Amino acid sequence: MIPNSSVSYQVNEAEQPPEKSLSQENQENLDEIERPDKPEEACGVFGIYASGEDVAKLTYFGLFALQHRGQESAGIAIFDDGQIHVHKEMGLVSQVFNETILQQLKGNIAIGHNRYSTTGSSHVVNAQPAVLETRLGPVALAHNGNLVNTSQLREKLLEKDCNLVTTTDSEMIVHAIAEEVNSGKDWLSGAIAAFQQCIGAFSLTIGTPEGIMGTRDPHGIRPLVIGIIPSQPQRYVLASETCALDIIGAEYLRDVEPGELVWITEAGLSSYHWAKPERKLCIFEMIYFARPDSLVHDETLYSYRLRLGRQLAREAPADVDIIIGVPDSGVPAAIGFSQESDIPYAEGLIKNRYVGRTFIQPTQSMRESGIRMKLNPLKDVLTGKRVVMVDDSIVRGTTSRKIVKALRDAGATEVHMRISSPPVTHPCFYGIDTDNQDQLIAATKSVEQIKEQIGVDSLAYLSWEGMLEATGENTNHFCSACFTGDYPIGVPDALKRSKLMLEKV
Repeated sequence: MIPNSSVSYQVNEAEQPPEKSLSQENQENLDEIERPDKPEEACGVFGIYASGEDVAKLTYFGLFALQHRGQESAGIAIFDDGQIHVHKEMGLVSQVFNETILQQLKGNIAIGHNRYSTTGSSHVVNAQPAVLETRLGPVALAHNGNLVNTSQLREKLLEKDCNLVTTTDSEMIVHAIAEEVNSGKDWLSGAIAAFQQCIGAFSLTIGTPEGIMGTRDPHGIRPLVIGIIPSQPQRYVLASETCALDIIGAEYLRDVEPGELVWITEAGLSSYHWAKPERKLCIFEMIYFARPDSLVHDETLYSYRLRLGRQLAREAPADVDIIIGVPDSGVPAAIGFSQESDIPYAEGLIKNRYVGRTFIQPTQSMRESGIRMKLNPLKDVLTGKRVVMVDDSIVRGTTSRKIVKALRDAGATEVHMRISSPPVTHPCFYGIDTDNQDQLIAATKSVEQIKEQIGVDSLAYLSWEGMLEATGENTNHFCSACFTGDYPIGVPDALKRSKLMLEKV
């Protein structure tokens, strides 16, 4: 436990997620309306070492820019002269923090986190950063990814009488660091020894009284970038994506390399390579998860997604009147499809960007046309038109079916669907919450069967080869296991059965 003398720790236990109070039947109805037909987000991590700056407010805006990566909880840990102040709750960044709270978080080092649960359920106790006290002072950790040896690591820590209070793999990592530090190691050697016990995907920002660390697993499955705030002395920022640097005026320096630890202190930035890299960046970061304005391989992901659309048009052309995209993630590929095919692009669906997630039980009639809570078709654009609708993926097919029906109801004479990625046939175990395999529509149905189920006139997916070649990079440097089942890190059978394995412990 963390002594009160060194920690100010604010967690609002009353802020449980509202869905926990709903009946199972009502929750299933809400899921049908609210749950996107996509793989769910990864988490967002942030870290900053900036003496003389309002690091709490900078971290707030960094998390605000990373909100798309997780909407369940948010938290910030601030270090101030050896003490740590933590505030984390369930909800969006703008709901968890306000001016009063941020003014109380004073210091020169900050770690921030947006959460979408992958191991451990959506409860406030599982919110991050995860914080522990060590012989060298407090440590705070924010984690994006998912370990595949969580059970073994947990057993090892319990044998050492560690007091585990959450059901997350992230807590295992911070306990492993604390154990190594308490055995006599310094922050660097202790952290490296802990990382070498972890198997799976992890991009971490770690705060200590001396400085902050950033690291990626040897495969670099999840992203992590370094930014600088020009000043004397230089100030450094760590973030999941470059969009979090842009919002606070930081400049992109470079990526944290797979198997690298960067250590940022008053003396500046130093680098330590603790494992041999075997690059396997998640290809879905490129296709969907990361924001289109974020930089990967020295270009925005918008440019890559345009190329996906162009390649899709070459592979699966259609004789139609207009091209539309499913907002927001399908739009760049739809524009690329339009450019390649010389067929006009139009906005056929308008997204309500302020609807958020509702926990009020909808009426039966609303359930039947629930997609309109978030997407509404433009009748005067669609009436009498043959339409190609471009999206980045289909996971379960439920939302796609409703969108197709809405387009036909709005007057489209033909609806064709093109997907700017291959069929998703396998779940992800590296920090993305995809369904179990039997719930993935492409794992159990052919393309023709999917076409019939969602009600389109034609359906085509981008080829696996086309998706990888469009990166312009070494195609062996990406993880595409959700399309192929070829997992770069071995996945135990127990993990395949449930992401909530620790809830039973």
